[in-house]
Amino acid sequence: MNLICPICEKPLLRQENRFLCPANHSFDIARQGYVNLLTVQQRHSAHPGDTKQQVLSRREFLEGGFYAPIAEALIATAENYGASGPILDAGCGEGYYCTRLAKAMGAELAGLDISKDAVRYAAGKYKDAQWLCATAARIPVEDGGVGLLTSLFAITLPEEFRRVLRENGLFFQVLAAQDHLLGLKKIIYDQLIFREKDTAPSLPGFALLESIPIRFSFTVEGPQVQNLFAMTPHLFRVSKAGADRLRKTQTLSDTASCVLNVFRRT
Repeated sequence: MNLICPICEKPLLRQENRFLCPANHSFDIARQGYVNLLTVQQRHSAHPGDTKQQVLSRREFLEGGFYAPIAEALIATAENYGASGPILDAGCGEGYYCTRLAKAMGAELAGLDISKDAVRYAAGKYKDAQWLCATAARIPVEDGGVGLLTSLFAITLPEEFRRVLRENGLFFQVLAAQDHLLGLKKIIYDQLIFREKDTAPSLPGFALLESIPIRFSFTVEGPQVQNLFAMTPHLFRVSKAGADRLRKTQTLSDTASCVLNVFRRT
């Protein structure tokens, strides 16, 4: 997968421990193995994306195997549709899902996330991939350089995704369903408000081939209760009272409910 400069969009070539473009824009490769291609102009805060604690909480939870059925569904769907690499995971986090998918497919992998902490931990653990700190709004990858693009519980940008996918390339999108993690929500919120949620959206430039429901139950105990909470957007919405109720919860049985949408680039 060939990278492009986030400043001038010319090809980036690796030279020892850095990437360099013909206009002499240079990007060092960090000790852990990732490269930061997020420009100052693309940052909306001093530390965009997930914090170190969020990343560590998610890694601890996912490594516990609680969400393994999602990774298994991705692998089975890739096989069913004859997906091929290279793979680009937009919003890769610490790399749990995409590394398992790439290993099963035997495919080249690049993971992209706006959080430097996320890609730093991904690069430190998973060495057989290319890790990029960058924005999905302007992916630093050449046109048509991707065979399979994935976005799990993350942003979807159809125009940019279509640009980097090759003709007839596949896009796997995982969205939370309306009844996702109701057990957690009942603890942290005084009242549940259900809003209409489109889990099979129409995307310009893509054909929706299939929507696959993924639903499974699990039980977490002790620190894993807080780890689950910390990796959700509810972390930023909950009241003090709701957070206090969760801190007193030692065991939580819940149900994950999401949808895997399979799109083909048209």
